Amino acid sequence: MVNSENTASTQGGFEKAGAQAQMRKGVLELCILSILSQGDAYPTEIIEKLRDTKLVVVEGTLYPLLTRLKNTGLLGYRWEESTSGPPRKYYKLTEIGEQYLKELQLSWTELVEAVNKTIELGKKI
Repeated sequence: MVNSENTASTQGGFEKAGAQAQMRKGVLELCILSILSQGDAYPTEIIEKLRDTKLVVVEGTLYPLLTRLKNTGLLGYRWEESTSGPPRKYYKLTEIGEQYLKELQLSWTELVEAVNKTIELGKKI
């Protein structure tokens, strides 16, 4: 007997939730780097800019991603005093981060074009 719950969420060992999480992580990385290419920002500003574009991200998702990007040398940061609370950590792109962003943008454009072509082929069937 086949477990329908199991086959609904997996296909040949492929987990839909895991794939979606990986895709979202890659897209968020591109979006965060794109936001920081416009200038330094602290996490609350990044979350607000993402929210403005209808990408809802919580701090629990953003902070580990910022830390990973910093640890890989794509981001740097500086502390700045705040008049309304504790000092704020402003993130910025490094030179390596700027180059990586250009590569991601090119990859994204190529991927979107390929996916759109594939979808169009599917519509002709």
